[in-house]
Amino acid sequence: MSEEASLRAEIVATARAMDDAGFAPSKSGNVSARWADGFIITPSGLPYARMRVDDLVYMGLDGEVEPGLKPSSEWRFHASIYKTRPEVRAHVHTHSPRATALSATRQGLPAFHYMIALAGGADIRCASYATFGTQSLADNAVAALRGRKAVLLANHGVIAVGATLAGAWMLAQEVENLAGQYLDILASGLEPAILDPAEMTRVIEKFEGYGKVA
Repeated sequence: MSEEASLRAEIVATARAMDDAGFAPSKSGNVSARWADGFIITPSGLPYARMRVDDLVYMGLDGEVEPGLKPSSEWRFHASIYKTRPEVRAHVHTHSPRATALSATRQGLPAFHYMIALAGGADIRCASYATFGTQSLADNAVAALRGRKAVLLANHGVIAVGATLAGAWMLAQEVENLAGQYLDILASGLEPAILDPAEMTRVIEKFEGYGKVA
């Protein structure tokens, strides 16, 4: 199997795993990976269970697309992130239920748990709202992702990026887990104790000691 064929198969497998986890209701969400001078992305409106490697769309970073193929409506934020973050090789966008619910409050995740550091900093921000599929949403996502590997999109969902598809997908799952924990704390009527910046810096350094967080 060629390198491109292997990557395409991994994108399809990741998209199906996202769907099986309940993170992609009504064919929502999308998956991409950097390839050549652009990226390969899931198509628009096709159920993940029926998706095949030939359905995936190769796009240039400026939006050029293969004739006859329609990429995900959110291709703009994939392209914008790849253009501004050369270290990013893969991208998972979910509508996972707990994180999406939190995004509707337009609040991010503070450092109530040290695992927040997996996203690269002392919090996971919530990007300002913009209509789906627009360059405004892409610009807001890029801004909120500065120095981070994950972000909530207001009233929308989650973006997780990484050096690998496996890393991006793992992070998307952890964001959902953390969002659920945080919402449960708030629902209890209690307030979480927030770890201070110095502690989060120590945690980030310890994660580096375990090896690269993808």
